[in-house]
Amino acid sequence: MAIADLANPTRFMALSGRLLPWLGIACALAFAAGLYMTFFVAPDDYQQGATVKIMFLHVPAAWLAMMCYSVMAVSALGTLIWKHPLADVSARAAAPIGAAFTFLSLITGSLWGKPMWGTYWVWDARLTSVLVLFIMYLGLIALWRTVEDPIRAGKATAVLTLVGAINLPIIKFSVDWWNTLHQPASVVRLDGPAIHPTILWPLLVMALAFTLLFFTLHMMAMRNEVLRRRLRTLQLGAASARTATARPQAAE
Repeated sequence: MAIADLANPTRFMALSGRLLPWLGIACALAFAAGLYMTFFVAPDDYQQGATVKIMFLHVPAAWLAMMCYSVMAVSALGTLIWKHPLADVSARAAAPIGAAFTFLSLITGSLWGKPMWGTYWVWDARLTSVLVLFIMYLGLIALWRTVEDPIRAGKATAVLTLVGAINLPIIKFSVDWWNTLHQPASVVRLDGPAIHPTILWPLLVMALAFTLLFFTLHMMAMRNEVLRRRLRTLQLGAASARTATARPQAAE
């Protein structure tokens, strides 16, 4: 099956129905391996102690918060430029998941920051830009729910999503552009990761588990959105039929 064939919602529903069980199994196995490595392989930090374990939730959640918005930005291009029938479905399905990952990132970051920085929150460039990302997610979700027509809602949110995408490089490079409490990048670096393998590998496995969780939840949410729109179409058709039937009777 060609990728272009997935533009057909019926074919997408058939393919996703076959993939979902395998994605769920892979996600469960990745989480089992990641949690085992987190608690039994990764050592405690000599300064932070066991609180460093929060990193294995915080960092993947932060990565996925940005990845979800990137998926929404690509979907927005698909809505506005290529008119892909599933692009808006993809963006709408990703928004609540991205908001959840961003919220988890903020909460775990605050819990990690308290023993390290002495406070749960500072108006640090990285923290503030991630908070802006969370507010953007909530705003997009609210806009989708405010506009009843899916087509109009999809176009409006696509434009807003692309405007908000400028925040992604700000989040990524905020530690390089400004003096922040966050450490610079230590995994994705030109000269290689600066983390010991006993911490790096559990972190990467947890990141894989979070990524598989996103794809699983995203595909499920897309299927639900397709079914919701089909139901809406049937309801509108039934209402139109009742109106058309009532008009001749009223004329008599």
